Amino acid sequence: MRRAVNLAKRGAGWVNPNPMVGAVLVRYDRIIGEGFHEFFGGSHAEVNAINGVPSDQVAGSTLYVTLEPCAHEGKTAPCVNLIIERKIAKVVIGMTDPNPLVDGKGIAFLRSAGIQVQVGLMEQIVRQMNEVFVKYIRTGKPFVVLKTAMTLDGKIATVTNASRWITGEKSRKMVHLLRQNLSAVMVGVDTVLFDDPLLNIRMKGTWKNPLKVIADTHGRIAMENKVLTNDPQLTIIATTALADPQKLKQIERAGAQILICPLKDNRVDLGFVIHTLGKMGIDSVMIEGGSTLAFSALKEGVVDKVISFIAPKILGGASAPTAVGGVGIDKMENAINLTKLKFKKVGEDLMIEGWIR
Repeated sequence: MRRAVNLAKRGAGWVNPNPMVGAVLVRYDRIIGEGFHEFFGGSHAEVNAINGVPSDQVAGSTLYVTLEPCAHEGKTAPCVNLIIERKIAKVVIGMTDPNPLVDGKGIAFLRSAGIQVQVGLMEQIVRQMNEVFVKYIRTGKPFVVLKTAMTLDGKIATVTNASRWITGEKSRKMVHLLRQNLSAVMVGVDTVLFDDPLLNIRMKGTWKNPLKVIADTHGRIAMENKVLTNDPQLTIIATTALADPQKLKQIERAGAQILICPLKDNRVDLGFVIHTLGKMGIDSVMIEGGSTLAFSALKEGVVDKVISFIAPKILGGASAPTAVGGVGIDKMENAINLTKLKFKKVGEDLMIEGWIR
């Protein structure tokens, strides 16, 4: 099962909004086939593991699969049919599929065919690996990660707004991997105006650039900003009726999309943005900046997980921006708490990962 989990992770970023799934076929304590769900719309992990192995070897074998095999007709045929046809004797499953179309039906179907089924091996690891899928399939809303990068004293830039680079190269590479694994990145317009980021993936190899979502209440983005001059078709400007209609037409002519949102506290309603992205098939979003957007997202309760990179640097400055700004929280008992914390050293930086309680 651990091997199946590692195989599943190879599909990270390519299978969204489907889950990451790995499968290993075993006979006489020897692996005879393995596979994973490689891309959205492609063959499922079970099919990739079974195909290519002679039928006489498959018969009587044990299939280890991270997620319950499907029993419904989707983009591909039901996996349970192939498992039964190839006379697999036992199926060991990491977790049941939370998709209402499956959710125990695959397990019941296999058992009704006389196949031995074991469920729950390494379940917590498999569930966390597919936390994006679990939330999206159950709620229709994207899984939202708030990513921050700050100095030891909590600053994300100097008093003159210089921010390159707070963290080291290894941390920045990890952020690019996160962009690959998640479907969209979101920043506030101030981040775009000050830093002019590309918000894409700049590493060797083949990668899938994320959708870029800019929260811009008044339509202040500059036409020269890189998100509008580089792959503008991957950019959504989330704005409001306060923006100049002529400016919005100009943005659309550049190739970007416009999402008109209701106002909430005189800003773009983030709950509306997240809900709309879910309707568009976007299963995950990483909020990367700035501090006002970070606080708004936390206040609105749209954040599921926080990943913070802390660099061993001190900047000081009362006016230097912090990772989370906004109006702030008035009482300590109202603080937003994180749970299930994880700590990891990334180069010289410290990465802290925690889930909103």
